[in-house]
Amino acid sequence: MLASVLFHGTAAQTTHVVGNALGWNIPPNGPSAYTTWASTQTFRVGDVLLFNFITGFHNVAEVPKAAYGPCTTSNTISIATTGPARVTLNAPGTHYYICTVGTHCQNGQKLTINVSAISTTPSPTATPASPAPVSPPTDSTILQPPSPSFDPSFTSVAFIFLLVIGLFIFCMI
Repeated sequence: MLASVLFHGTAAQTTHVVGNALGWNIPPNGPSAYTTWASTQTFRVGDVLLFNFITGFHNVAEVPKAAYGPCTTSNTISIATTGPARVTLNAPGTHYYICTVGTHCQNGQKLTINVSAISTTPSPTATPASPAPVSPPTDSTILQPPSPSFDPSFTSVAFIFLLVIGLFIFCMI
């Protein structure tokens, strides 16, 4: 059981929100936006790419290297047409993603990443645990920060605190 817990801790997945606040859109600051974003990330097998886009306006297709540069769409590996799209990184190596809508790819809506294999030894620096899975937001909430979640432990502590105070008052009477 201990080995299972240790392995789980070293192989935790990270969810990468592609482009951060930009989401998966035609970058307004030029075609280097996604290259710059990817250079700040570390991608590993098991991680998830979250492409935030509005269904019908964009899509995300994984393509081979030969299709990436010229933005050709005839030989896609996979395609997601409903946003936001979650893509789990299942294999190490270089992966290429484009938007196949109109000239979006030619206008910079494309991403290349290098995925490392899962490490079986703990890394020297701790990485933050990934957030709980997020259900797809509606179009009006895409790129909105998540609302705080309910913490049942706070309720338990508050209940015990009130119970102790109530007993104290009862004993004083």
